[in-house]
Amino acid sequence: MSDSSDSLEFEGVVESLIKDKVFVVVNENYKVICTLSGKIRMSGIKILPFDKVKILVSPYDLSKGRIVYRLRD
Repeated sequence: MSDSSDSLEFEGVVESLIKDKVFVVVNENYKVICTLSGKIRMSGIKILPFDKVKILVSPYDLSKGRIVYRLRD
């Protein structure tokens, strides 16, 4: 897969979850469709609506990303 050095990192808030897709709002107006990273799945971390998360987005397609960290409130 790609290295984290060639991807963009954002912080956002989870808006909704539909099956394995997570909709994250970045900067109050931009939506990104995300999936969970493998480490989050293996750790059993639950992502719920209104959680703050850190996502990685490819510079080639800014509408899709991967959740890599759940931030503490």
